[in-house]
Amino acid sequence: MKSASGTYRNTHIDDWAFRRSHRYGTIVCDLERRRIVTLLPDREVATVEAWLADHPQIETVSRDRGGGYGEATAKALPEAVQVADLWHLMENTSAAFLDAVRKSMRTIRTAIGATTINPDLLTYAEKLQYEGYLRREETNAAIMGLASEDIPIKEIVRRTGHSRKLVRQVVRGQRTDISSASARVHSKPGCPHPRIVTADRSTTG
Repeated sequence: MKSASGTYRNTHIDDWAFRRSHRYGTIVCDLERRRIVTLLPDREVATVEAWLADHPQIETVSRDRGGGYGEATAKALPEAVQVADLWHLMENTSAAFLDAVRKSMRTIRTAIGATTINPDLLTYAEKLQYEGYLRREETNAAIMGLASEDIPIKEIVRRTGHSRKLVRQVVRGQRTDISSASARVHSKPGCPHPRIVTADRSTTG
């Protein structure tokens, strides 16, 4: 694709698919005019570097967090300012928030008195998810019980049959599950509790 004419100082670079999972190129956009500037045939550092070098007027490059585009920009336009694009900033912020909520969810439930689930208030889909949550809680408890006895991770894996990755996540406190069924917990029979934010199934895109 031929580059659009005109001067553009603030650009965004990202990859895009000619054919998903098979062939990818690079898309360059003018952030001020909100239009596509050009499509490059691939996402190789050399290709992007060559294009940027031909456009020394560019002052700002918005890009993803990968190293390829950053390397190309640093080589071609060392004075240009590189910034993370909004989508990735929001994704990272959302991930950090959800991680904080997951780690504190048990405390949050206890604080608001939302520790009892009334199965009659759950939809079929919520019941399935809640049952899965209970199984994960049982797994977490079993692993932490063994870990509290100073049993090595390798031995915990052997005894429980769970993967080493999963066991390490639980032991390190990186796996605290949240069930959206908690959206219908209650403080007394027949009285649904106000909806709790579901972090389990949220998207970050």
